[in-house]
Amino acid sequence: MLKQIEGSKAVAEAVALCRPEVICAYPISPQTHIVEGLGEMVKSGELAPCEFINVESEFAAMSVAIGASAAGARAYTATASQGLLFMAEAVFNAAGMGLPIVMTVANRAIGAPINIWNDHTDSMSQRDCGWIQLFAETNQEALDLHIQAFRLAEELSVPVMVCMDGFILTHAYERVDMPTQAQVDAFLPPFQPRQVLDPQEPVSMGAMVGPEAFTEVRYLAHVKQMQALDLIPGWAAEFRQAFGRDSGGLVHAYRTEDADTVVVALGSVLGTIKDTVDALREKGHKFGVLGITCFRPWPTVAIREALAGAKRVIVLEKAFGVGLGGIVSSNVRTTSNAADSVFTVIAGLGGRPITRDSLARVFLEVEAGTAPALTFLDLNPAAADRALALDRESPPRGPIAEALLKDIGLVTAQLR
Repeated sequence: MLKQIEGSKAVAEAVALCRPEVICAYPISPQTHIVEGLGEMVKSGELAPCEFINVESEFAAMSVAIGASAAGARAYTATASQGLLFMAEAVFNAAGMGLPIVMTVANRAIGAPINIWNDHTDSMSQRDCGWIQLFAETNQEALDLHIQAFRLAEELSVPVMVCMDGFILTHAYERVDMPTQAQVDAFLPPFQPRQVLDPQEPVSMGAMVGPEAFTEVRYLAHVKQMQALDLIPGWAAEFRQAFGRDSGGLVHAYRTEDADTVVVALGSVLGTIKDTVDALREKGHKFGVLGITCFRPWPTVAIREALAGAKRVIVLEKAFGVGLGGIVSSNVRTTSNAADSVFTVIAGLGGRPITRDSLARVFLEVEAGTAPALTFLDLNPAAADRALALDRESPPRGPIAEALLKDIGLVTAQLR
C-alpha cells in the first residue's frame, strides 16, 4: 500500500510487520521517532504479543536485547551517534555471542564538539564489531532492508545493523510502498533460535574462552560474515520477486557500463551523486555510480567486478579516519585493480550540505588529473589556517573548535 510517511514511522511500521517480541527503547535524536512509533503500536495493542521496555541508557538497551535474544525472543532496538558508542561493549558482546538482534542506526555525527546532524562516523566506528552493516539510500530501501535484516540475522545467527541517514531520511516525508502482513509473513518465517537459555537445560553464553580457542571463535564469526555474502544476493532476488522492488543486495551500479570514472558511496548521498552524474553525462563526461548497500561484510568480488572497467575511482564518504583519510576508500583500494587511481572525497561531515555544483567541480578535477588523493569537500582552508596559527600562539587562545566557530562567524558577519 502506498503511503506518504516520515522515514522513521515507515521503519517503525516495517519493524512491527516483522513481529518483534521485545523492543528495547532509549531516546536519542534522530532515531527517537522510530521507537516512539513502535511504543504507540504496542500500547494500542496493534503490535502484540510484544514487550516494549523503556531502559535507562543505550548500554541497557543493547544489554536487554541480548538477554531477550538469548531467551529466544525476536529482539530489536535503535540508536544513533553517542548512543551507539555508549552501548559499544554490549554491541561487541551481541556479535560475539551470535545473537540475531536487529538494530537501526540513524546515522549522526559524534562529538566533541557537539553536533546532532548527519554523517557516518557513528556506524563506521563499529564497522569491525562483528555486526552486518547495511546502508539505505532511500526510505523505501530502509523499510525493505529491515525486513531482510531479520531474515538474514536469524538464518546466520548474527546481529544486523541497518544504517539510515539521520534527519535526511529519518525525518523526510516520502511515498513508500508498505507491504502487507501476509507478504512479510511469507518472506520472514517465525523465529527459530539457534541457541536459547532454558532453565531445564542450563548453559552458559559468552563465557570465558582462553587462548586455546579464542582464535577459532573469531574465525567462525568471520566465516558467518562470508556466508552472508553468498546469501544476501539470493534473498534480494527473492525479495524482488515477492515485493516487486529491487532493494537490498550487495551493491547497485548506475551507468557504469562505459564509465571511465566511477563514484562509490553509501547512503542517501547517492541520489545527489546520480543527479550530478546525469548532468555531467549530458556534457559528454563518462561517469558512473556504485552504491554500496552491504558495507560489512565487505563485498570484495562484487565491487571488483563493478569497478573492473574504470580508469579512475572516486570514493565519497561521510566519515574518515583521523590520521589516515578515507575509511571506505581504504577498503576500495584493497579491492580495486587500479589502487593508485582511487581518490577520496570527504563530504557532509556534521551535516554540511553536499551540493551538485561542489560534486561536479571535484569530479571534473579528478577526471582532469588535477585533484589530490584526498579532498575535503568545500573545506574553508583560510579559517583552518587561522585556527592553526592561533593554536601555535603562546599563551594558547583556548578551545580550538570554539575559536574556529567564532572566527567563521565574524568573517561571515563582515561579509554581510
